Amino acid sequence: MKIEYNNLYTHFILITKDRYPLILTDYRLRIEKYITGIVSNHESRLYAIYANPDHVHFLVSRSPKISEGTLITRIADSTKNFINENKLSKGSFNWQESASAFSVSKSEIDKVCKYILKQPEHHKKKSFQQEYEEFIKFYQQTLQW
Repeated sequence: MKIEYNNLYTHFILITKDRYPLILTDYRLRIEKYITGIVSNHESRLYAIYANPDHVHFLVSRSPKISEGTLITRIADSTKNFINENKLSKGSFNWQESASAFSVSKSEIDKVCKYILKQPEHHKKKSFQQEYEEFIKFYQQTLQW
């Protein structure tokens, strides 16, 4: 059956292999634009993105034609190749074997976008490890039946 209308918002987090700071500041915007293009090519819309040295946050309104797993796999594989082919990282670039995807309600889009775009300020107060543990704890509590 065709889905005529959808409301599928997902906050993705991709983490570099072993959480090494492989995303260089000089190439951050280029990598963000590349990811934006991949999302667009899959009939989805990117609302906000920020590439930190060791992880990337982005909020997507996803087409119902593609699953979260398929979309993040295509983004991860393609950006890994793009970064390595264009030598946008010191040494070989790779992502961790898994990523995170958190559903976002329409009423929270603005809040999540602001959070993503203010990553540099946020990480002055909190490490990525602390941030990630809080995400997992929050969503595990929310998902308990």
